[in-house]
Amino acid sequence: MQSVLRRLAALFACAGGLVACGVALMVVGSISGRAALSSPVPGDVELTQLGIGLAIALCLPWAQLRGANIIVDFFTQRASTRTLRRLDGLGSLLLAVMAGLLAWRSAVGAVSVAQAQEQTMILGLPMWWSYAILAPGLALTGVIALWQAARHWRGQPAFVGAAE
Repeated sequence: MQSVLRRLAALFACAGGLVACGVALMVVGSISGRAALSSPVPGDVELTQLGIGLAIALCLPWAQLRGANIIVDFFTQRASTRTLRRLDGLGSLLLAVMAGLLAWRSAVGAVSVAQAQEQTMILGLPMWWSYAILAPGLALTGVIALWQAARHWRGQPAFVGAAE
């Protein structure tokens, strides 16, 4: 299971990184075009919002798998390893539930907005895309967090490639 989750998360993260690089290049081109030729990329703000949302959603599973999220351990510094594992397991379970709910609602929202045939203001892109692109990354994040919760509770390492 770990190997499959790692490969999927890495694939999502690479795709997210490529999208972010593409957005960065588009922004540079738009700013340069605006400054030099008074001709920015049409819909650059719409494309930036869509692209960065996608990039973030695609990178979330990798961050969760690696344990690269922020942990505030002020209140648990003196807790036993067993207590920490239980709390980490509970946190992972809560994240799995939240990510699953967000993925589900993003997919439902995409269908609803698609039926309403809403479009972006400048480019006329279907608005449902902005909802639909979030669902896969959120769903994979939820699956990874659920897997991690089970591993925490069994006393097994739950983060791939990171020190616990």
